[in-house]
Amino acid sequence: MATTRQAHTVWEGNLIEGNGVVTLDSSGIGEYPVSWPSRAEKANGKTSPEELIAAAHSNGLATAGTPPTRLNTQAEVTFQPGTGITGIHLTVEGEVPGLDEAGFVKAAEDAKANCPVSQALTGTTITLSASLA
Repeated sequence: MATTRQAHTVWEGNLIEGNGVVTLDSSGIGEYPVSWPSRAEKANGKTSPEELIAAAHSNGLATAGTPPTRLNTQAEVTFQPGTGITGIHLTVEGEVPGLDEAGFVKAAEDAKANCPVSQALTGTTITLSASLA
């Protein structure tokens, strides 16, 4: 069954000097301030589309292969003003009983390749570091 998630942003002012609020409508978990400087420079307590994309990548390995005891996944999304998203680097460390390092790396690579977010961003280079804890 397909699902649709909704979020919306209310923006005031121009792109560079303005600011806005992203509301996560489907989950109802909150409203988060956004601004151009928080996206292109320092976060300063605000979120960005890139941060939300990074968070979306964090669950991909959980359903791959042998059930993990624990996974720690981090995603770093690089945004270059004037160019856009130029890369994503995923780092995953796992505790997976019965799986050796090579098997874990293979499962992580498969999760990266088949993640819906990765597939939606096929024009972006996505790299991965994976290791067992």
